[in-house]
Order: sequence, then C-alpha cells, then structure tokens
Amino acid sequence: MGRVVHFEIHADDPQRAIAFYETVFGWTFQEFVPGYYWLATTGPDDKPGINGGLVPRKAGQTGSMVAAYICTIEVDDIDMTIERFRKEGGVEAVARHAIPSLGWQFYGKDPEGNIVGVHQPDPSAI
Repeated sequence: MGRVVHFEIHADDPQRAIAFYETVFGWTFQEFVPGYYWLATTGPDDKPGINGGLVPRKAGQTGSMVAAYICTIEVDDIDMTIERFRKEGGVEAVARHAIPSLGWQFYGKDPEGNIVGVHQPDPSAI
C-alpha cells in the first residue's frame, strides 16, 4: 500500500512563497538544488506529518501551469505503478525520471485531472 510521503508547492515567486510559509506556519526551508528546489520542514520528526519541497512554477508537458500542492506517494515498483496508473485512466504529466541518489519520480494526472507524484526510492538512481 502506498502512502503520501512528500508534498510539493509550485510557486511563481519561490522566495515570496518561502516567506509566506515561514511566517504563517513556522516552516523552515533549505535550498537543496540551488535556485530550483527547497526542502520544506513542517515540524519535528517525532510528530505526525510530512515534509515537502518548493519549486518554481513551470508549464507542464501538457502546456498547462501547475497550480497545486502535489502529494507524492512512495511505492516499491514505480514501473508497475505507472502501468496501473495508465490502465485505470491516468495520464502522464511528467515522464519517469531520476532524482540522483534519491530515486525515481513520475507525475501523472488522475482521471479527475489531479496531479499525483509517484516515487520509488533508489540510491543508485542517476
């Protein structure tokens, strides 16, 4: 069974969004990929909840802008999950790709048009 393990916030102005979430909710952000990806810590590890990330908003491969929180679900077999995703009416938004040393990532739209992230941990991903 897959569980939500990460979220992403897409922002037109990442610094403005970071300031907003730091001020309103007390979250902290650490630059992970310079100028492109910030890790968001929403609370201590011993409390319920998940952490996430923040990225600059870009046009998706379908030509539409991403304007949402995207939840990422961790799976054991990303290829099998993508196959099931498509079989059940989901469509690809961003193709399966490596996040070096972390794993494999895929973004798809469910039959309702919601974007879902799928992640398979794999430290050897390049």
